[in-house]
Amino acid sequence: MDSFEELNLAPELVEALAAEGIERPTALQSAAIPVVQRGHNLVAAAAPGAGVLVAVGAPLLGRLEAVEGRPVGLILTPTADRARALAEALGRIAMATGHRVAALGAPWALPERASILIATPADLLAGLAESTLTLEGVEALVVDGAAILEQLGALADLEAVAEALPSESQRVIVSLPITPAVRDFADRHARRSVTVPPQDAEGAGDAVPARGTVAVRVVSGEKEEEAAALAHDLLTDDVRHLVVFVRSEDVAADLGDRLALRGFGVGPAGTEDAPVWLVVDDLEGRQALDALDDDTGAAVSYDAPADPDALDRRHGGGHGGTILAEPREAAHLRDVAARTGYRLDFQATRTGPRPTGGGLQALLARVESALATHDVDAYEIVLEPLFQRHGPAAVAAAALALLRASTPERSSAPAERASAAVPEGSAPYARLFVSLGSKDGVKPGDLVGAITGEAGIQGDEIGRIDIRETFSRVDVMRGVADKVIAALNGTTVRGRAVRVDLDRSERGGGRGSGDRPGGRPQGGRGGPPRGRSGPSGGRRRD
Repeated sequence: MDSFEELNLAPELVEALAAEGIERPTALQSAAIPVVQRGHNLVAAAAPGAGVLVAVGAPLLGRLEAVEGRPVGLILTPTADRARALAEALGRIAMATGHRVAALGAPWALPERASILIATPADLLAGLAESTLTLEGVEALVVDGAAILEQLGALADLEAVAEALPSESQRVIVSLPITPAVRDFADRHARRSVTVPPQDAEGAGDAVPARGTVAVRVVSGEKEEEAAALAHDLLTDDVRHLVVFVRSEDVAADLGDRLALRGFGVGPAGTEDAPVWLVVDDLEGRQALDALDDDTGAAVSYDAPADPDALDRRHGGGHGGTILAEPREAAHLRDVAARTGYRLDFQATRTGPRPTGGGLQALLARVESALATHDVDAYEIVLEPLFQRHGPAAVAAAALALLRASTPERSSAPAERASAAVPEGSAPYARLFVSLGSKDGVKPGDLVGAITGEAGIQGDEIGRIDIRETFSRVDVMRGVADKVIAALNGTTVRGRAVRVDLDRSERGGGRGSGDRPGGRPQGGRGGPPRGRSGPSGGRRRD
């Protein structure tokens, strides 16, 4: 769809969206708006950056009556800060339809009397317990960030809210990823729902070919300021033009004014004497990049690409480039990149010398391991208000100080230094071969959860995790390697039977086992994994 008119949104809503600089629907909005408008249940595999607010908020404003005195639409979200931000954004659009939007748990006049109420599950339950609001008239429930709510331990509260709603109310669940727990919730509370994108398009099937690398700068402060810093970094004697992709003419005008104040020449695509070209149309920007001589132009996404097509148009064809992203958009970008075949290179906006010292170095190694092995999206969303007030570097420094204060110094600091400094796959780590890879839907957090849960070892005994298409390699402390092998063989991870053994490189075979087609180890132990007769009867880890 090229316009919101084609999606049959009311003219006043189309005008309100245009006033906010939202003129063309994203892929998510094109798929979701008709479903929500008809009152059907919906499960959307999406996150901030895909256009979630408009995808569910605009059709609700068009469908629900703007009553006074009680909510008819309810949006549940992970944090109170997110509720406030959503209420402000949706409230500006709702002025065109007469709906009053409010956030519970924020300074808001009579939120319980708003027609669209946005809250965390905990704040909503507190309001119900105090009898300050009622859910009897709610006609639609939207769960924003269901996987994040699961990570934060809020699914029980979400269940309680869903049970309290009228059974005939519409249910819209937005989640990335759609975890087994979220799917179970949807099966019970959003029956006969439509899933977008369709399940057979969610990464199933053949592997996506690699298409290159795109840098990502996560911006927690003023985005226009970071855009100016990026222009300063990228414009060199070799790179003469930056093609900067923006979502609307209004955004282009504001960004152009800021860059011009900093002395950067700004113009539309093709302006020879302007080093910065601002483009709204992705195809126009791609054509401008293709027309430039090799390596004389660079692509920049000022607004995160909303879908795979946008990512490929802006950063495909060998142009690579850089995306400026907000912390809450990281999960969306990872999903879009995985579906399109791009590797994302997350870059720090501020760097410094690496500190030395045994205990501190060991803590840094633990933090780096957590970045590689844990799902941190929920914590990024929780920390976003602190990022905005203090900057991510200061918040990270404070968290490290708290971690160090809670971790007693050990007399075995030399051993800690050794474990933090050794190359990947070398002593004191042993490298294990795991028979599951990215095509099985496995992520680092799944492997960490399986290893710690089945083998009973600590997370800091796990080192580097390298997930390939059909297999994975995991480094664990050498003293627990046999324990991990014995515990995991015969279990399942994400519904797939797993086989674990020492990697071929550990048995003196040169290349790792996964370097051989099919990823099967050669030599050494053969036959079924030790201590198991096969996957039947094994424990599940979904």
